Amino acid sequence: MTAPTEGGRSARTEADGKYGAYGGQYVPEALMPAIEELTDAYERYVLDNEEGFIDEFRRRLADFGGRPTPLQRADQLSARYDREVYLKREDLLHGGAHKLNNALGQVLLAQYMGKDRIIAETGAGQHGTATAMAAAHLDMPCEIYMGETDIARQRPNVFRIRTNGAEVVPVTTGRGTLKEAISETMRDWAGTVENTHYVIGSIVGPHPFPALVRTFQSVISEEARRQARDRIGRLPDSVVACAGGGSNTMGAFDAFRDDDVALYAVEAGGSSLGVDQDRGVAPNSASLSTGTEGVLHGARTKLLQDGDGQIVESHSVSAGLDYAGVGPELAHLVDRGQVEPVAVDDDDALEAFHRLSQAEGIIPALETAHAFGYLETVSEGQADGLGEVVLVNVSGRGDKDLETVLEETADRELSVAPNMDVLRRAGGLGGGQADAADQGE
Repeated sequence: MTAPTEGGRSARTEADGKYGAYGGQYVPEALMPAIEELTDAYERYVLDNEEGFIDEFRRRLADFGGRPTPLQRADQLSARYDREVYLKREDLLHGGAHKLNNALGQVLLAQYMGKDRIIAETGAGQHGTATAMAAAHLDMPCEIYMGETDIARQRPNVFRIRTNGAEVVPVTTGRGTLKEAISETMRDWAGTVENTHYVIGSIVGPHPFPALVRTFQSVISEEARRQARDRIGRLPDSVVACAGGGSNTMGAFDAFRDDDVALYAVEAGGSSLGVDQDRGVAPNSASLSTGTEGVLHGARTKLLQDGDGQIVESHSVSAGLDYAGVGPELAHLVDRGQVEPVAVDDDDALEAFHRLSQAEGIIPALETAHAFGYLETVSEGQADGLGEVVLVNVSGRGDKDLETVLEETADRELSVAPNMDVLRRAGGLGGGQADAADQGE
C-alpha cells in the first residue's frame, strides 16, 4: 500500500529505513519502543491513511496553513538571467516558511497516537515557530530546545515561539547551535517517551523520521509539479533549493525524482570549503559537498568530521543551515547522481538576499538566499546545467534574519547592499542598535 500522494512516486520508504549506505536506527535501547511506535504510526496513519489522517492533514494545511502556495514567475530575475525563473512561494505559508508542513503533520500525528506533550529543536527558529503554532492550533503543550547562540541571533523567532505559548529551553553546551539543540531534545525524549512526541525539524535522525518529514514536505513538489504543467505547460528543466538538514530540499525535489529534471541542492559554503583539521572546525556547512560517512543523531549519513572521525563545528551566516550533517536520503541521492550538490559562500548569499529584495520585492530567509546566490553564480559562467526553465523553492521569508543581515552587511562591502547611513546618523547601527533593542525589551 502507498501513501495518497499526488506526485510522481510513492511515499513508502525502504522497510529498514536504509538509503544505500545511509540511514538506519542508531539510538539507545531506551528509545527503541518510541521509534517502533512511531514507525507503526507512520505506516498506518501517514502511508495507509488510517482513520482519514491524511485527509485531515491536507484539510488543515489548506484551512490553517493557506495551501496551495503560489508558483510565481520572477520577471526581473528572468530578464537578468535570460531564462524563465519561477518561484515556489513557501514564504507565503502560514508562519513564513515551509516548516509548517512537517510541524503540523507531526503534531497532528502525535495527537492520533495519544501523546499529550510536544518537544522540538530549532536552529533558525522557523521550525520552533511552526511547531509552536501547530501545537497551539491543536491545543498541545510544547517545549522548544534552542542553542543560546541561535537564541541571540534569532530573537524575533524566540518571541514568536513564546507568543504562541510554547516554552523555550536554552541549550548552553558546545557552540549552542542546532547540533546541540537536537542532542538535548533527544535526551528529553529518551526520558519521556510514554507521553511525549519529538517533532524533529528536518529529514535527519533515525528511521522513520527522514521518511516521515520528507512525506509531509513532499506537498511542495506535488503542488509545484502540477502548477508547472498548468502554468508553463511543461515541467521545469531544473529545481533549485537550499540544503541544510534537507527538509525543504527533499520537499522541493520529491515529486520530480522520476522526471527528466535536474535537482540542485545549494549548501552553505561559509567562508571556505573543507575542514580546518588543526582547529577542528569547518568554516562551512557543506556536508553533501565535503562531508564523509559517519553517524550523527541516530542515522548514518554525510558529516563534517576531522581526521579522527570527530564531528566538527560548522558555520554559516544562516542559522538554519548551520548543521554538521544532512539527511541520509539526500546523501544517497547525491551518491547516485540524482542530486547535484553546490555551495554558495556567505558573501554571495548576502548579496542574493539584497538582490531578490530589490528586484522582486521578496525579502528571503538567509537560507533561501543561498539558492538565489547560485543563480548568480551560474550567470557568471562558472557552471550552467539549469536549462531554460528554473524553479527555485523560496523556503522562507527573511523577517527573522533582518538583524543578522543588518550587522553582517555593515561589516562587508556588498555591491547591491542599500546605503544605511540614515541608521548610522540615528545611532541605529552597532552599539546604538543594541542599546535601542535592549530598551525596548
